[in-house]
Amino acid sequence: MTQRRLPKAGTFQIAPSVLSADFAVLASEIAEVTDSGIEIIHLDVMDGHFVPNLTFGPPVVKWIRKHTDAVLDTHLMITDPDKYAERFAEAGSDHITFHIETVADPKAFVKYLRDLGVTVGVTLNPDTPVEAVEAVAPLCDMVLVMTVNPGFGGQSFMDDAAQKCIRLRQIVGQAVRIEVDGGIDPTTVGTVKRYGADTFVAGNAIFGKPDRAAAIAALREAIENG
Repeated sequence: MTQRRLPKAGTFQIAPSVLSADFAVLASEIAEVTDSGIEIIHLDVMDGHFVPNLTFGPPVVKWIRKHTDAVLDTHLMITDPDKYAERFAEAGSDHITFHIETVADPKAFVKYLRDLGVTVGVTLNPDTPVEAVEAVAPLCDMVLVMTVNPGFGGQSFMDDAAQKCIRLRQIVGQAVRIEVDGGIDPTTVGTVKRYGADTFVAGNAIFGKPDRAAAIAALREAIENG
């Protein structure tokens, strides 16, 4: 299977999170946002152990892959990403992000993921210091900064967590994407852009609105003006 690549770092991208979509009509939900020019779909994978929620596994990713050409940005909020990463790559994930706390040798795991053919990301939880990923972040294609505690959508944006983007941008320069996830909407997206983020995960701010095209347009306007 040929994996798709993330858009070039430095270009601003909105990544709708299907965690907030209606799974009964998921194909049409994804089509509605990609028709508005969305290039990245964010997939939140939770195991009920590393985070206090359960979502979906490789079979759902495989099904989604059949219905979109967008980059599938798969965020593994799971205790054992080394056991399951290959299954997600085989299912059609293009990009896999893991949590720094879940692997013994992050640099080796980055290489393992690259050997699977996917692009690679590492995640910072709100309580995780930037120093925890300082050595591995430049080896990745993207660093994900959680601006809420992972597990559930609809939480309030945490500005102190978002400010980690400033230091991360100093570490990785312009070659690596910085993604933010949690509480992103037109009132916060400009702030995280100024902090150095270029990839914005939005769930309720898109799928919680009746007009998804208008919701995406509002986010784009806020990014442009931020």
